[in-house]
Amino acid sequence: MGFALMSVIELVLVFSLSFFHGDEGVLSTLDGPFKPVTVPLDNSSRGKAVDLSDTDPVVQRVVEGFEPEQISLSLSATYDSVWISWITGEFHIGYNITSLDPKTVASVVQYGMYGLPITDEATGYSLVYNQLYPFECLQNYTSGIIHHVRLTGLMPDTLYQYQCGDPSISAMSDVYYFRTMPVSGPHSYPSRVAVVGDLGLTFNTTSTVDHMISNHPDLVLLVGDVSYANLYLTNGTGSDCYSCSFSQTPIHETYQPRWDYWGRYMQPLVSKVPIMVVEGNHEIEQQAENQTFVAYSSRFAFPSEESGSSSTFYYSFNAGGIHFIMLGAYISYNKPEDQYKWLERDLASVDREATPWLVAAWHPPWYSTYKAHYREAECMRVEMEDILYKYGVDIVFNGHVHAYERSNRVYNYTLDPCGPIYIVVGDGGNREKMAIAHADEAGNCPEPSTTPDEYMGGYCAFNFTSGPAEGKFCWDRQPDYSAYRESSFGHGILEVQNETHALWTWHRNKDMYNLAGDEIYIVRQPDRCPVESGGT
Repeated sequence: MGFALMSVIELVLVFSLSFFHGDEGVLSTLDGPFKPVTVPLDNSSRGKAVDLSDTDPVVQRVVEGFEPEQISLSLSATYDSVWISWITGEFHIGYNITSLDPKTVASVVQYGMYGLPITDEATGYSLVYNQLYPFECLQNYTSGIIHHVRLTGLMPDTLYQYQCGDPSISAMSDVYYFRTMPVSGPHSYPSRVAVVGDLGLTFNTTSTVDHMISNHPDLVLLVGDVSYANLYLTNGTGSDCYSCSFSQTPIHETYQPRWDYWGRYMQPLVSKVPIMVVEGNHEIEQQAENQTFVAYSSRFAFPSEESGSSSTFYYSFNAGGIHFIMLGAYISYNKPEDQYKWLERDLASVDREATPWLVAAWHPPWYSTYKAHYREAECMRVEMEDILYKYGVDIVFNGHVHAYERSNRVYNYTLDPCGPIYIVVGDGGNREKMAIAHADEAGNCPEPSTTPDEYMGGYCAFNFTSGPAEGKFCWDRQPDYSAYRESSFGHGILEVQNETHALWTWHRNKDMYNLAGDEIYIVRQPDRCPVESGGT
């Protein structure tokens, strides 16, 4: 009787999951490589790529005094530790600014398991950053006090409650909740990992985030380009194309309050669900004394030290049986340099018995067939592709190109059953609008000398030397390594189910949240594709 009842329950569960995902008939990477597919452009899917205004209620400061705002959660390197971040005090922008003193407000998190009294307390550190310009005509910015507190000794897969702020001045937040990651193991995974890129703060962004929330993620991966504050002058005037509208500015300005607006808008999600961010080109934000990436490095907490990194640009962490590697495309990635040496150490230490899945992410894609940013990161690919292949990276997530594209398994532009699946999700909804043109379409192949990114430097994108595109810089048709591409705003969900199977779904903003625009099982084959594995 009990067995029969259990069988019925299991059947109902399987049917429910299949109905929700449309699993019946879903292909897997074992069915590939797939013939390239391009979905025709649907202009109705282009949405409303217009920024939320400064007066929109969701970006307003609603706290008083030194009460916390812009509260966010991020993971440490392992399940037993997380970071809580927030801001107190008001930013100032103008020609003569005075910075707040971080020492005036404590950084305290009071926390405990859900359902029990809040008895634990942790303290952290605080800072203020400035965005300063060496020109009299530009306004300068100084942030509120940014707090980062690391909680340690947490139990896996456990619901916690917390408050943050300074209890000595009665400036504590409301109570928030988060669930820790499961323990690392081959049968232990977060239910859903949301992956998104190039978000910004437009009406499309709000649609993306609403859809993402409806899919109940346990973790959010943001693969670069966050607030797009650098599409604005310091007086708050913005444009869809900075270089087109403001070609005469003495330095590439930014309007830093857009960061505060973004943090306020995102708080309802990221105060409960951890977000892991890697830098994009819109985070460069050059200022006086050639400082860059200051807002990015100050506002987010990164598990850099915990993962053996000395930089906010690259780090790693575990989420159950997944080992994530976040790489920096806008810092040196060459073999003699620190990032490459760190990557070698990190990959060599990964125990594929405990974390079978190896996922990498950075901002500009190596494999994208859109005209925008075509082969822009070729030097990084030349330098790093071999080591990622050697250690058997399963999936790579990128942004930068404002569209969606999924590759077949590929290595060195050649179909390879042991290569990673590359997925571009730069379709979060930012103001620069959607990428539409493909490099393989007539008249769209860019002049090779125009493709390197000025900030990344170097030129490595030569003509192909073999295959269907031999002697050419672009293919004459959609390349074999490109399995599916579509210009539409959206986000993706990764659901790792066991040590060999993961369901990937991409969701368009124009669809209901539970419908998939693209759906595939990504299947690992450790027997066919043995990889080097570290661990202790």
